[in-house]
Amino acid sequence: MGSIDRIVRIALAAVVVALYFLEVINGTVAIIGIALAGILLATSFLNFCPLYLPFGISKCKK
Repeated sequence: MGSIDRIVRIALAAVVVALYFLEVINGTVAIIGIALAGILLATSFLNFCPLYLPFGISKCKK
């Protein structure tokens, strides 16, 4: 996973969490958003996205 991909994932997760705490999103949307934010953070810190494997995508510079 490239550095730009990691930064975008962390930024998106931060936006979702901010929307949750500002009570812009709530209910089912909030639960799904927080779950997706957790997945985005986990994949960015692990430098691995399991969805890239079946499609043969690589964002790393060689």
